[in-house]
Amino acid sequence: MKTAPPATFHHRHLLGIEDLTREDLLLILDNAVGFKDVVTRTIKKVPTLRGKTVVNLFFENSTRTRTSFELAARRLSADVINFDVATSSVNKGEALLDTVETIEALGADYVVMRHGSSGAPHFLGRAVKASVVNAGDGAHEHPTQALLDAFTAREALGALKGKRIAIVGDILHSRVARSNILIFNKLGASVVLVGPPTLVPDRFRELGVEIVHTLREGLEDADIVYLLRIQLERQRRNLFPSLEEYRMLYGLGAAELRHAPPEAIVMHPGPVNQGVEVSRDVLRMPQALVNTQVTNGVAVRMAVFYVLQGAKGHEQNGNP
Repeated sequence: MKTAPPATFHHRHLLGIEDLTREDLLLILDNAVGFKDVVTRTIKKVPTLRGKTVVNLFFENSTRTRTSFELAARRLSADVINFDVATSSVNKGEALLDTVETIEALGADYVVMRHGSSGAPHFLGRAVKASVVNAGDGAHEHPTQALLDAFTAREALGALKGKRIAIVGDILHSRVARSNILIFNKLGASVVLVGPPTLVPDRFRELGVEIVHTLREGLEDADIVYLLRIQLERQRRNLFPSLEEYRMLYGLGAAELRHAPPEAIVMHPGPVNQGVEVSRDVLRMPQALVNTQVTNGVAVRMAVFYVLQGAKGHEQNGNP
């Protein structure tokens, strides 16, 4: 397995794409290539984090992301603790910081955290010794999802400079959308946001994106069609008349996909609402890479742990 030297990564935590340079991003993505080989070979384990402890601390439900982080840590030979917030003393009024300090006292080297409040991982990162990895904070960021998406896109299309990505759906409530806008812009791609004005407000133009409100216009010249789930649980009022009307205007079926270039790939962070944002027939097409994203998620998260471990070693050797 070939990996790039991790010592050039100078961050103790991975809190957001916003904090990373293009060089940081490429370092993680390039290392993930080697870890993809590990994930797909017969013996799926390396000793990189032997003797280290990774704690998964999820205050929101997540099967896909938490399992991916757990597999990544175990593939690196780390010990893994899945902290069950539902049965912890958090529900008894224990403060968030007290909870994580307790976990750190048990020997945690890494805390992977998902929380419903934007900025919660940043708060922890300032307060604890363990490296904190943001697994999604409110509607703010989901950096490892963006990294695995960029990795999948590079794997399918090559260099992303000059590519065009159409992100379709509930942009307003999506931390995935924000992180993807940041990462694709930093890697030289252009981003167009597609959806009704209530879900794609004009303020997103401040992030350097184009906004359109018809699916056909968004699909034109798109190298990547990235679909988002409608997050009804985050909506405090009705932002469109019905799911059926949304499906008619913005759902991606085989007929709609013909408006994109024939080589365009289709991606989705999951879970997928089949028949709403995308049809089953599209998901069965070879250019639909949803399952590939899942596989790549483990490799990318292994690379994240790897570069963070290298940064720790860099600090311990007396380097800034």
